[in-house]
Amino acid sequence: MYQHLFHRTLAIFFGCFLSCLVGTTVFAQGEEAVIRKNLKERMPHIQPIDEVRRTPMPGLFELRVDGSDIYYTDASGHFLLQGQLIDTRNQRNLTEERLQKITAIDFKTLPLKDAITIVRGNGERKMAVFEDPNCGYCKRFERDLSKLDNITVYLFLYPILGKDSADKSKAIWCAKDPAKSWQDWMLRDQTPVATQCDTASLKRNVEYGQKMKITGTPTTLLPDGTRVPGAIDMAQLEKLLAKQ
Repeated sequence: MYQHLFHRTLAIFFGCFLSCLVGTTVFAQGEEAVIRKNLKERMPHIQPIDEVRRTPMPGLFELRVDGSDIYYTDASGHFLLQGQLIDTRNQRNLTEERLQKITAIDFKTLPLKDAITIVRGNGERKMAVFEDPNCGYCKRFERDLSKLDNITVYLFLYPILGKDSADKSKAIWCAKDPAKSWQDWMLRDQTPVATQCDTASLKRNVEYGQKMKITGTPTTLLPDGTRVPGAIDMAQLEKLLAKQ
């Protein structure tokens, strides 16, 4: 009798537990539907919304729009925030972490045939970088890169700063030794000599970069998927390479 009562009670308990779990899921889906509906009506310019996620902050939801744009809203979509979400207890920038995750590029899928390969030392460490020949920050970054040893750099010419950038990129790509021509220009201000060759790779680089939302130069990509915008210093770069 007691055993039968125990099993019946246990069954009721698990039934209630599962009902509550399903109810919670439905409620969460309902929240997402409300958010999408209200923002679609009120903020059509941020449509479509790719993903709605809860954040660690109670009542705050993350919106991912157009692949990698991050916004925050409440459960009703009445308010919209754009900015950095900081976890003060753990000293973490949650927005930055999410952006790094959703913008990560699988290094193995990079179109390396369209890159200039520069090898120093044994070349065991690897990185890729998108650069414009007329980018001042790129020139500064190249001075630091030239000091790295045991590195393979896959350089993607990324002429996005104007016609002269495209002309210089074509001259560098078509040079007898593109790696030397690139370094002569970036490190020694020796203007590349214009020659003719198939430069379709440059168009593909720009199309690929736009698809992957590479909006500035230099942009560094590492084998673990890390994307680093801007010209970082040697100490930062060495630290990132050590994690690969």
